[in-house]
Amino acid sequence: MQFNSFFFARRLSTLIQSHLSTSFVNSKIKSLVQQSQYTEALKLYSPVNATKFTFPSLLKACASLSNLCSGKTLHSSVLALGLQNDLYIANSLINMYVKCGSLDYAVRVFDELTESQTLIQDVTIWNSLIDGYFRYGRLEEGVHKFGQMQLLGVRPDEYSLSILLGVCDGHLGSLQVKQIHGYVVRNMFNGDPYLETALIDMYSSCRRLRDAFILFDNLVDSSNVVAWNVLISRLIENNLWEYSLRLYSLAKNENVDLVSATFSSALSACCCGEDVCFGRQVHCDVIKMGFLNDPYVSTATLTMYAKCGSVQDAQCLFSQLEREIESWNAMISAYVSNGCVNDAIEVYNQMRASGTKSDSITLSNILISCSMALLLNFGRSVHADLSKRPIQKNVATQSSLLTMYSKCGNIEDANLVFSCMTERDMVAWGSMISGFCQNGKYKEALDLYKEMENDGIKPDSNIMASVIDAGAGLEKISLGKAIHGSVIRSGLESDTFVASSLIDMYSKCGLPDTASVLFANMLHKNLVTWNSMMSCYSRNNLPELSIDLFYQIAQQGQKPDSVSITTVLAAISSLASLLKGKTVHGYLVRQEILWDLQVENGLMDMYIKSGCINYAEQIFQKMPQRNLVTWNSMISGYGYNGNYLKSIQLFDEMRILGIDPDKVTFRSLLSSCRHSGLVEEGLRLFDLMKEGCHVEPEIEDYVNIVDLLGRAGHLHDAYHFIESMSMVPDRSVWLCLLSACRIHKNVELGEVAASNLLRIEPDTGSNYVQLLNLYGEAELQDRAVQLRASMKEKGLRKSPGCSWIELRDRVDVFYSGGLSTQSTGDICNTVTNLNKNMGKIVLDDCIEAF
Repeated sequence: MQFNSFFFARRLSTLIQSHLSTSFVNSKIKSLVQQSQYTEALKLYSPVNATKFTFPSLLKACASLSNLCSGKTLHSSVLALGLQNDLYIANSLINMYVKCGSLDYAVRVFDELTESQTLIQDVTIWNSLIDGYFRYGRLEEGVHKFGQMQLLGVRPDEYSLSILLGVCDGHLGSLQVKQIHGYVVRNMFNGDPYLETALIDMYSSCRRLRDAFILFDNLVDSSNVVAWNVLISRLIENNLWEYSLRLYSLAKNENVDLVSATFSSALSACCCGEDVCFGRQVHCDVIKMGFLNDPYVSTATLTMYAKCGSVQDAQCLFSQLEREIESWNAMISAYVSNGCVNDAIEVYNQMRASGTKSDSITLSNILISCSMALLLNFGRSVHADLSKRPIQKNVATQSSLLTMYSKCGNIEDANLVFSCMTERDMVAWGSMISGFCQNGKYKEALDLYKEMENDGIKPDSNIMASVIDAGAGLEKISLGKAIHGSVIRSGLESDTFVASSLIDMYSKCGLPDTASVLFANMLHKNLVTWNSMMSCYSRNNLPELSIDLFYQIAQQGQKPDSVSITTVLAAISSLASLLKGKTVHGYLVRQEILWDLQVENGLMDMYIKSGCINYAEQIFQKMPQRNLVTWNSMISGYGYNGNYLKSIQLFDEMRILGIDPDKVTFRSLLSSCRHSGLVEEGLRLFDLMKEGCHVEPEIEDYVNIVDLLGRAGHLHDAYHFIESMSMVPDRSVWLCLLSACRIHKNVELGEVAASNLLRIEPDTGSNYVQLLNLYGEAELQDRAVQLRASMKEKGLRKSPGCSWIELRDRVDVFYSGGLSTQSTGDICNTVTNLNKNMGKIVLDDCIEAF
């Protein structure tokens, strides 16, 4: 008996200790979950100690961590213990599967409950599943479940209706919105703060702001800050940011207890309107109410200053913050959005030195910085850091890597990143296709587009625009029309961005009429579209139409930008129409359009080509910034106007300032030497070009030297120079030498040049004319007759020369031997009348003399 009593006591003690241990573990798990320490809670789980009170907390931990694997393990334990019909556990399982991205498993758990009439009557189970359907965009199935729930006698509660109202935002018509509102009132849910807020949100998202404000004015609890926040944020989405800020001020006056979401929304409104003054007021409110170190509010404040262009204020705020990952990211993003790439990289380095781990947002911003500044090596170092961390598999980060490598011209590494991606979103496909286009690999871009289509991915407007650019790059009209067909099939033909790309494609394929039809049929034209059409006309030698289109922009109520101005100035320059150029210049001044470097360069070029070098010089002297294009234009302008000394002076000044000349610089200088007859200076510059500045000469540079030597009568030197060229001489080189031989009547060398010229282009009439003129001026009539006979036999003739004159805002072009303008008849009649009048005057003078 004593032995049995001892055994019983020991067994009882073990059971008590086991129960105490299980209770302690379960209590600890619940406490850890409440403190959001989900990983630590899961580590304490053991099938031995698990009870039905443990699983809801553990499943919540899995849902918060999106840990599907552990969730499935817990589900297995639930089934083994026969707890699958427990109300709380079943609901927790459905929630876990929904939040872990496995809606089908959640549906399976729900379906297994249908046999239990008790559980199927529980509204929370239905709410969890309906929320899952709506969360994953399966709206019809979610609405069907909502109806099925009511047919089975389960009455929706406030949360059910809140879910329904939340998903119906922007998807319902006026009648449906009113019906749902009526259902809420009829079922005595009127006055519930959650439903009131959801109804205000629904009306606002459906752009029924009047109804939203009526509900808002009749709130049972006017201090419901959630309702205030919803209306403030929805006003911003409806582009009514000013009213959003008024509502924020009203909330302060009504002594509503503002929360972080209120300040974040108000700061977002300041971003939309770039209202930095009001933003500073909100910043003061944030400090007074103790929200400065709230990560959401501090990030929103930094972003506000960045969007308003006040980087210094953002930097000052950043120095005062307790630096978490959100504030680091906000500061880096502020620098990137304002083009301060080096500052962004410096903050990134400080962040790494502080021991803060970067996330996908950090690295995306830094990779954007590398793309902007073409910092390939730094981008590679970021990629190297990524490869050591799981974050490298983040799709957004991989897309940023693709863009960085593409922008830096390293398409091979971009393609390698793309091929290693296990999951590709629209941004990834778009980055790769755009990368191929930027690097001139148009065929590869189109092949990738076909692969994307085969994967069943529908392109967005950005991808379609890149595909159109690829077609334009290949300049194959049949391919371009096929791409246009794809645009129509994809339903993107009305997208202005895509339409502008189509106009550009037809422009590059030499079909301005087709581009014009496309432009005329567009219902909505933005400034980019107008600019594309202007550029199309200019590119296809229709500058008058480009200029007319520029005048129409203002008539349509739009304000031209720097691209519009630059395009129209280029068109005017090609016509050398000084009056039109001055008109555009005056328009710029009157409308107070901001000038940028491109506009100033365009104005300079227009005045130079119109023969007004003094105006161009004034613009050049007043420019706060100058790039290489600016210097080249001015050097070229002085050369065109015969002022070689100023060209050289400007060239020397440019080099002193540390600006390296390019081939355009030397070409302008060599052209100046050619027109000024400065042989030694021209040869010196040619040597400096090759040896001193390491700029490889092109065929046009060789033509300049041949012409320079030829004009000076150094024909044999010019011929020897041609023989020493590092590339094969083309038509322009031999034609230049032939012209020089004609001037200096060197028939022997002229025939050598002509034989090479006719060998290259035997069917061009102008080549024969130069030799014909040489024979005629050297009085070699027999050879001239033979050459004329040869030309006649081949059916060759010379294209006529032309000249033009600008009169009363119109440019008339005259071709030799042709009737080229509408005014030709009037001009001929005027000339005839002048001759008659002159003849009469001469006759009268003669009569008087006698």
